[in-house]
Amino acid sequence: MLTVRNLNKSFNGRQILNNVDLTVNDGEVLCIVGPSGAGKTTLLRCITGLEEADSGEFKFNDQEFNPQTDGERIFGVVFQDFNLFPNLSVNENITLAPRLVKKMSVEKADQQASSLESELGLDKVKDQYPWQLSGGQKQRVAIARALAMKPQILCYDEPTSALDPNLRDEVAKLILKLKQGGTTQLIITHDMDFAQKVADQLLQVQEIGSSQK
Repeated sequence: MLTVRNLNKSFNGRQILNNVDLTVNDGEVLCIVGPSGAGKTTLLRCITGLEEADSGEFKFNDQEFNPQTDGERIFGVVFQDFNLFPNLSVNENITLAPRLVKKMSVEKADQQASSLESELGLDKVKDQYPWQLSGGQKQRVAIARALAMKPQILCYDEPTSALDPNLRDEVAKLILKLKQGGTTQLIITHDMDFAQKVADQLLQVQEIGSSQK
């Protein structure tokens, strides 16, 4: 379980996040929703350690942690623009971090990637490059790459922003499938309809500097 209490963040004297509280239970999906500019992505970046919060208390399974130093072992992040390596194939994108960061053998990394590709419907494109993929396929590769690092919590920044309605439904089905497998997920989105399809709970960010559940 992830708990965040009294998270604050400002930029150049402007308060972006003001005493934000949230809880994500194991195996649940929390969607943080609200309009563009409301601080949703800043909130995600502070929780995962990509941005340093001004203040706040962070606990995972009742143990305090520092997102700046411990974020990588807890969170996997699927970025809005996917951030795939254009010069690497699908399979290479998925296996790179486990081999370099976790020192996983090539054989084991390939076995894990093969399992993820099968689960996420990427078998037929595993040797293709990002420029050859559809937006939905890129999304799934980004998810597979994050899952390959075996995060405790999988986070998404606007996972449907570049997708048409049919692909949004595909992403919703995938998130629910991962939930059935026990994956805890935290999602940033402006799409309330999408959030209501997948979320166990919603955190609504109403305006810069304020939020409510």
